[in-house]
Amino acid sequence: MDIVTSVRDLRERLQREPDNVFVPTMGNLHAGHIQLMRLAKHRAACTVVSIFVNRIQFGPKEDFERYPRTLQSDADMMKDVGVDVVFAPTETEIYPEPQTFVVEPSDLQHILEGAFRPGHFRGVATVVLKLFNMVSPHTAIFGKKDYQQYVVLRDMVKQLALPVEIMPAETVRAEDGLALSSRNAYLTAPERAEAPHLYRTLCEVRSALLAGERDYAKLETRALATFGGKWVPDYVAIRRQSDLRVPSSSDRNLVILGAARLGRPRLIDNVEVTL
Repeated sequence: MDIVTSVRDLRERLQREPDNVFVPTMGNLHAGHIQLMRLAKHRAACTVVSIFVNRIQFGPKEDFERYPRTLQSDADMMKDVGVDVVFAPTETEIYPEPQTFVVEPSDLQHILEGAFRPGHFRGVATVVLKLFNMVSPHTAIFGKKDYQQYVVLRDMVKQLALPVEIMPAETVRAEDGLALSSRNAYLTAPERAEAPHLYRTLCEVRSALLAGERDYAKLETRALATFGGKWVPDYVAIRRQSDLRVPSSSDRNLVILGAARLGRPRLIDNVEVTL
């Protein structure tokens, strides 16, 4: 496994590869990331993983400065899974000058997560486009836990005619259903025991939909009412899988998304449903 820190070295290293699959991450890896890398190993001769905490996707009151940087333990995990190239640039390598050209996603960036994290998807789309230009992958793999991110990046690739396939991967969960996330490490022991409530609530909404309920607003309100104690819910929303818009009565492929703060961390999750 080669670890490179400069764009120049990355491009020189990848000249030897006929094709590659790319897994962008911010590091502090867990089993969910490793599953993405295992999928990548089956898709191309070369698996490339980036480790970069992207400042411009964090809000002013978010956890950019304290986000865990764990490159050595991350490297050990990636070596075990058989990653070929790790790109671990500094901030000045990715942003050698102020980033005045940015990717401005559609109005999709302003709803759901975007309503609570203004500018987040602009920062995500901008850095991912830069990374695509540096890595030149034929496929990039993203987990479905960040469902809105996946839709934004899928649409970016399509509308900008980028030669990259966006491949979604199913959310990896703990035995009790909690979606794996680097920020789960912020949970205290009592909070960790309570955290699966978000997933269970989304599953209850899915069960209600499958049972024939179609009053989406009522289902969302009922779900939000289940959060008590230390929970501060932001939203539970039933949307179309295709574009995350409010579904009509004829839509069949839906996704239920939720976000809530529990103590220090903010948890997000989603479940798909076909009616």
